[in-house]
Amino acid sequence: MTEKFTVAAAVDGKLTLSDLRMDPATLAYQAVVAEQDGNPQLAENFLRAAELAVIDDEAVMKLYEALRPHRSTAAELEELRVSLETGGASRCAELVRQAAEVYARRGLLR
Repeated sequence: MTEKFTVAAAVDGKLTLSDLRMDPATLAYQAVVAEQDGNPQLAENFLRAAELAVIDDEAVMKLYEALRPHRSTAAELEELRVSLETGGASRCAELVRQAAEVYARRGLLR
């Protein structure tokens, strides 16, 4: 019996992105471990990652692009925040809200 997840399978292109996607429950568990080990920032990152794990790749890339300095207006970031919030990604929405606030203060909005 051969294993599906091997270096050879990756090199041969037999693995897809869905094969490599992290499970939100695994990420949430890692958050618990990080919190127990006294690393609340890492725990929060794992929880945001768990929210992103169920969002399609294109939307994640749009989020990444929108959060780059000088790429978005305050209104665009607010629209993104609302979209994340209504989609159940409240931690990511809060990150976007904080980023918009800092970007406005530092002149990093478009």
